[in-house]
Amino acid sequence: MSIFGSSHFGLPRLKPLNSKRSHIVSVLDIGSTKVVCMIGRLTPRPESEILPGRTHSIEVIGIGHQRSRGVKNGVIADLDAAESVVRLAVDAAERMAGLTIDSLIVNVSAGRLQSDIYTGTIDLGGQEVEAADLRKVLTAAGQRSLRQDRAILHSLPTGYSLDGERGIRDPLSMYGDVLGVDMHVLTAERTALKNLELCVNRAHLSVEGMVATPYASGLSALVDDEVELGCACIDMGGGTTAISVFAEGKLVHADAVALGGHHVTTDIARGLSTRIEDAERLKVVHGSALPNASDESDIVAVPPIGEDDRDQPTHVPRALLSRIVRARIEETLELIRDRIQRSGFSPIVGKRIVLTGGASQLTGLPEAARRILARNVRVGRPLGVSGLPAAAKGAAFSTAVGLMIYPQVAELEAHSTQGGMLASLAGGNGRIARMGQWLKESF
Repeated sequence: MSIFGSSHFGLPRLKPLNSKRSHIVSVLDIGSTKVVCMIGRLTPRPESEILPGRTHSIEVIGIGHQRSRGVKNGVIADLDAAESVVRLAVDAAERMAGLTIDSLIVNVSAGRLQSDIYTGTIDLGGQEVEAADLRKVLTAAGQRSLRQDRAILHSLPTGYSLDGERGIRDPLSMYGDVLGVDMHVLTAERTALKNLELCVNRAHLSVEGMVATPYASGLSALVDDEVELGCACIDMGGGTTAISVFAEGKLVHADAVALGGHHVTTDIARGLSTRIEDAERLKVVHGSALPNASDESDIVAVPPIGEDDRDQPTHVPRALLSRIVRARIEETLELIRDRIQRSGFSPIVGKRIVLTGGASQLTGLPEAARRILARNVRVGRPLGVSGLPAAAKGAAFSTAVGLMIYPQVAELEAHSTQGGMLASLAGGNGRIARMGQWLKESF
């Protein structure tokens, strides 16, 4: 089953979870540094104040992660290499969970993610707003966002208007003449998504849904007040840095830049003439995004590139290493600052920024981010998940955990079967559509 034939609107949609039943969800985070497969059991849970949107509690029952190969800046660069890593990660997760999976929810960092707001309006003629009217207005906005070369990853209604009065959350049963909707549509290049799907298919698995990396990271690392009041989540990965802006409980903007932790590593390897793996170790152990008074006097041993055992390591002041790290980190943070500014969502973000992703664990990074972004910064970890091994509780696993959470919020999108939303957009055939049908009948 190809996800691209399923609907002229884009990709297949995950159907909302049945809040009364348990589900097994499997996800795949394909990154430039690592590939993670997680299998989780989602069990219905009572409403809670802390994470009110979550209908299920998540327990990770299987996890497999491998060093990434064949992926560069979030893009599949070598199909064979990427496929073999996907197989290894999935195999490890299956063994741990004691079950076999055949489809996955996959993250998307590539494909030049693009956020746009589209507006649609329909005439009500003074009548009451019905579910059919919501469908019509969402279709009107959705039709405007269609493009040949790009596929829709997410389309979220951010707010409705009645007769020009904006900021209405749910217009159902209200009266008016003109109903309008603002729709946040997040798209990616079709070709990048096709290659991603091909990589998964070659490992004899199907793609159940695709979720933009910035959306997934935000879902797992932000607490409810942040999502409600407005906050940006910055996911610093190996090859890309993704930005998501949330407000009033919804994703309102997303973006990604092709700079990440791996660029810092290659800068060190070039600048100090050492191997990539040695540069990575130097970065983790001695690198810092902040200048330190002792940097000039501290000496760091840099292993040589050559294979010859007689080659002696060179010794450099730690200040030199920190300067290399700082230059790239500052460039990345300045780029993010400018992107947030240019997006027009800077006032919504306010003073709140959450850093996540593997590269956010670099020493001194939160302080550097505070200075350059001029906002409050905290490092976010995956929230509300049990069963994670200690090694997977850090910021580096936020995306994978966010993919686990995503099925619970899939119904917020304009193509879900809930609340008279655009069920027709899902189209689709195959297992996920059948499952959606079954879920619909079980409600």
